[in-house]
Amino acid sequence: MPFITNEFPGLMVYEPRVFEDSRGYFFESFNDRVFREAGVTSQWVQDNQSSSSYGVIRGLHYQLPPNAQTKLVRVLRGEILDVVVDIRKGSPTYGKVFSIVLSGENKKQLLVPRGFAHGFSVLSEQAEVLYKCDGFYSKESEGGIIYNDPALAIDWRIPADSAIVSDKDLILPVLSSCNNTFEFIG
Repeated sequence: MPFITNEFPGLMVYEPRVFEDSRGYFFESFNDRVFREAGVTSQWVQDNQSSSSYGVIRGLHYQLPPNAQTKLVRVLRGEILDVVVDIRKGSPTYGKVFSIVLSGENKKQLLVPRGFAHGFSVLSEQAEVLYKCDGFYSKESEGGIIYNDPALAIDWRIPADSAIVSDKDLILPVLSSCNNTFEFIG
């Protein structure tokens, strides 16, 4: 099974089987049947792609219900530290951080369920990130947590003087005061 589970209910790492030879490589980045067999029934409705340079930190973002999104995140080129925070009240991992290096080389993907704040930092000179969403973007439903919330103590692997953060992300609240209506259903 190409899915790796962890202590966070619903959060999974997808490691596709990669076929390499002298011509290059081939892999299925998504196969509906394989995902459904693993219990992932999301219907993807939107793909987002970003390009960022070293030191960029994006996040931590989420969308509130009824416009919450499950995301399937992967890197086409470069390397990122992908970070999520469980914000589902009542979850055994509420307020905990999970991070993983995703890269064009390792081809790993992170399945981020609804109820997680998501962000990433760019560790390579440049990175192209692609992620599928099972819900459409809704500005009215935007939520977020500031990337340097002391209670989360996230190591973004970027020196503070090299961090590039948008003005919008710099004014996000800490987890304890963010707008959050997610409830864990176990």
